[in-house]
Amino acid sequence: MTHRYSMAYLTANGLPPLEAIELAARLGFSDISFRLLPAGPGDTPPPILTDAALAASVKAALADTGLGFSDAEMIRLNEDTNLERFRPFLERISDLGARHILVAGDDHDQARITDSYGRLCALVADYGLTADLEFMPWTAIKTIADAMELVEAASHPAAAILFDTLHFDRCGSSLAELAAIPRDKINYVQICDGPRPYDTDDAAMMALARTARLVPGDGDIDLAAIADLLPADVPISVEVPNVALSQSESIPALVERALLATKRVPRDMTSV
Repeated sequence: MTHRYSMAYLTANGLPPLEAIELAARLGFSDISFRLLPAGPGDTPPPILTDAALAASVKAALADTGLGFSDAEMIRLNEDTNLERFRPFLERISDLGARHILVAGDDHDQARITDSYGRLCALVADYGLTADLEFMPWTAIKTIADAMELVEAASHPAAAILFDTLHFDRCGSSLAELAAIPRDKINYVQICDGPRPYDTDDAAMMALARTARLVPGDGDIDLAAIADLLPADVPISVEVPNVALSQSESIPALVERALLATKRVPRDMTSV
């Protein structure tokens, strides 16, 4: 079974969008992702959302290279989320051909976030997109169980779980819970490695996830056990941001090494 491999936004370690597209195409990725909305305070993604000329150039470059637009980052659901504010984002990424949206849950009010996620699924479906809910140990949606609860409550074709090996390794969920996720609720997965032991402080885990992930095989996550349970045809997003390595190896060298190492992860993920 052949996988699609996507170069995650963070993996390019800050490359401008057109340079990132050129690199992903040259290295043999089939897809790429972009961040258009900030992940948090101080985050300044490239202005694909606000710069029409840049967006047109990105669209042309994707067409020229044949790269697909896997997923767009990101929508955060919090206590004061106004879904209508996301329409310009949805219109832009839909025009660029995106398939999925990375969604984070920061609202600890269970009833409210259940409602907002359900309404988000209905909204993004109008644009031909899915709302892929990523569980992260420092957010309100910390585990597979937390994410499954919202996805099941939404009961919508656009509802899905985004599985990330780093977050899985830190959140306390089990391999049995991974195996129980329905295939139609996993649109893509994010693969990287990470160190053990690690600082369990939320800020430290967040910093590592954004700037110091490891190439598969360089860390201590049991990727073989995880790969054993992933769908054989699931698209794989290579997400290995590492600021220090990108400076010592160069960004292209790090990204290429990460892609090749991901393809060597055992069993189903070895198909290329």
